[in-house]
Amino acid sequence: MKEKNIRNFSIIAHIDHGKSTLSDRILELTKTVDERKMKEQMLDSLDVERERGITVKSAAVTLKYQAGDNREYILNLIDTPGHVDFNYEVSRSLAACEGALLIIDATQGVEAQTVANFYLAMESELTILPVINKIDLASADVAGVKHQIEKDLGLPGDDVVALSAKTGRGVDRLLEKLVHFIPPPARGGDKLKALIFDSFFDVYRGAVILVRIFSGSVKPGDKVKLFFDNKIYQVEETGLLGVEKRKTTFLESGEVGYLILGIKSVSEVEIGDTVTLACDPVARPLPGYKQVKPMVFAGIFPANADDYNNLKTSLEKLKLNDSSLVYQPENSAALGFGFRCGFLGLLHLDVVQQRLKDEFNAAVILTAPSVQYRVYAHGSGSYVIVDNPALLPDPASIEKITEPLVRASIITPAAYLGAVIQLVQDRRGIQRAVHYLDGERLEAVFDIPLAEIIFVFYDKLKSVSKGYASLDYTIKDYQEADIVKVSILVNKEPVDALSFLVHRDKARERSKEILFKLKEEIPRHMFAIPLQAAAGGTVIARETISARRKDVTAKCYGGDITRKRKLLEKQKAGKKKMKAVGSVDIPQQAFVNILKN
Repeated sequence: MKEKNIRNFSIIAHIDHGKSTLSDRILELTKTVDERKMKEQMLDSLDVERERGITVKSAAVTLKYQAGDNREYILNLIDTPGHVDFNYEVSRSLAACEGALLIIDATQGVEAQTVANFYLAMESELTILPVINKIDLASADVAGVKHQIEKDLGLPGDDVVALSAKTGRGVDRLLEKLVHFIPPPARGGDKLKALIFDSFFDVYRGAVILVRIFSGSVKPGDKVKLFFDNKIYQVEETGLLGVEKRKTTFLESGEVGYLILGIKSVSEVEIGDTVTLACDPVARPLPGYKQVKPMVFAGIFPANADDYNNLKTSLEKLKLNDSSLVYQPENSAALGFGFRCGFLGLLHLDVVQQRLKDEFNAAVILTAPSVQYRVYAHGSGSYVIVDNPALLPDPASIEKITEPLVRASIITPAAYLGAVIQLVQDRRGIQRAVHYLDGERLEAVFDIPLAEIIFVFYDKLKSVSKGYASLDYTIKDYQEADIVKVSILVNKEPVDALSFLVHRDKARERSKEILFKLKEEIPRHMFAIPLQAAAGGTVIARETISARRKDVTAKCYGGDITRKRKLLEKQKAGKKKMKAVGSVDIPQQAFVNILKN
């Protein structure tokens, strides 16, 4: 197939604006999937995606489309996530395309992630085709949203395609416009140059790498080189992507497909690497991708200590399919051996935990999420990065601690601005600007500590705005903050898995929540158990689990009262000794129930 008949495009949008539904209608219209096998969210293959109704992994599929001019086109479609945590997935997908469909909800209009994805596509120099979706709803405002597209994004209103992905109305017009609006891939040279934009692990074939061919061609039997480690592999199989992979005799310039190179070790594949022929390599690799920086950190430990090796193998395989995940070994006195992992956000953390369970049958315990703090020592001028409370230096040696600050953009109806400002101020945020987008909607810009938005901030924002506000944020800088380490003590013994770093003003509130949960989870013993939270050597919160009482006087009937008193005093002395030397058994399930929130 010549390059002029190929169209490579992504579908990008704010969360829940209809990307996956539109992908379903395109699959139906092009007859890529048999009607009997068709189901909702066809390209969302992960269990976590179907359960939550969101896309967390980009999915690529190759389609054939017969246009009105009787020419057959090959469409390489990549469906992308919409949540801010998975922006990295979007940027990777765009690197394999020449164009993008920017989907906008006819009832919600341009939202924060709409703008963020628009700029990602602009930076990648893609041709952007704006699409207004959900025109079948009674509250749809097509004219108003078209005005927003022209005013907020600067895209011509004449280019807009209005449709309903749910009913299929207007999807045929979209495809007809797409093949004439989005340019074909540029003709490359004769030397093979292919970009690895994703990969996954097949238990029978090893690593399967997804590539966009920018120049040249590749076929089974060819020997290729990866720039990442300069190793040479023989191509076992080439093919096109779809609901089911389709084996081909070769892949050529402009195409998107997969390569199987017999790679068994997941560490040998680097997302963003370049594939070229070993006998006639290109001089320079493709630019690849910017190194992703995790923003939220937590410990992952196996629920059963014997499953450590299984967890290690599972993380290695998951990283092949999720290159934004980083991890390193960690040890905890309470939870044993595990890993300190970095995530793009709290949703990413939650998705990784569920994928470990669904795909690898790995039951895990996660410690409290934290961000990376910069800790400066007295007189040194240098800092160390701390994302684990256990690694915080002695407070006496610390000159100052700085925390990451994000520049947050919140688009909301003007009626909810007061509630949004109050929410942000409660999270130590500072208002920087307010821009009115039209008579009813505005964009408010805030500087907020990252540590304050990783805990239920998004849910609270949706709550105070009746679901209308949207959020996008980027790391801005670091600022000095009064950060303290809070240690949780059970029977005066610290439990390292429950310690956390927090701003001093929020320390008591967070501590009381944890102690209250801990009191419910730890079973009563024969002696009273004090639960304490300490910050800087000072106890800031306390709960007590009362002792289980045995009636030692049950068999003592009749006679003088001193007999009962003697037995009670003996019991009291025994409890005092037990409290001094006894240890408290904290069930593993207690850690699961406390830390999951």
